[in-house]
Amino acid sequence: MTAAHQASGETRPGGRTARTRQAVLNAVFEELGQAGFAGLSMEKIAQRSGIHLATLYRRWRCVEGLVCDLLTGLSADVPLPDTGTLPGDLRALARSISAFYADDRRRSLIEAVVSAAARDPQAATLLRNFFAERLVLAGQMVSLAIDRGELPADTDPEMVLAGLGAPFYYRILIARRPVDAALAESAATAVWAAAQAGAYKKTATPAGSQEARHPQQPPDTGQPPDTGQPPDTQQAQQPPDT
Repeated sequence: MTAAHQASGETRPGGRTARTRQAVLNAVFEELGQAGFAGLSMEKIAQRSGIHLATLYRRWRCVEGLVCDLLTGLSADVPLPDTGTLPGDLRALARSISAFYADDRRRSLIEAVVSAAARDPQAATLLRNFFAERLVLAGQMVSLAIDRGELPADTDPEMVLAGLGAPFYYRILIARRPVDAALAESAATAVWAAAQAGAYKKTATPAGSQEARHPQQPPDTGQPPDTGQPPDTQQAQQPPDT
């Protein structure tokens, strides 16, 4: 796990701090399975984990910080595949995502994190950084596919992976239905076909860039704008001076 994924309660592995963190996150996971996000409280987590309530508030600050830290810790359960071909990698990754969210507690977890991000700026930052880093890491397998000649050179790896994950989060967060192997297969097949067709091309100017928000204006030369008509026609169209 990289530094960008480290949450407020995380330190180096091993030692008392690591054991405390693991006990707390285990308690959060168990509470999610029992009562869902709505039933989570710092008091219940302290009681289940055996960790003092003051410690929870000092290291994680709130329930939202705990669930974001838990998501970071569990992300290691979705390994990045290397089958030698991009269709194989996409299918393997989609199956891992499907297996990850087959657990009701993990579906409750992503729902909790998204809910927390809507209310808490720190949770929003953690969620954004988490998915941004996962896209970059998983994008490496798309970059390898480009090097092998499987995809056009101008393919955007992060867009490919975002396209693969989108059906899962639509199913969980919007449709409110469980994910399954059929969804994994269809997502991988659709993204592979779209990537081959050039649907995920890199854009020259990102939508949120300064150039997109403020398009460059032509320089002011002191001359009237060119309307495509002869100069005398332009003058003739001006209203008389009254």
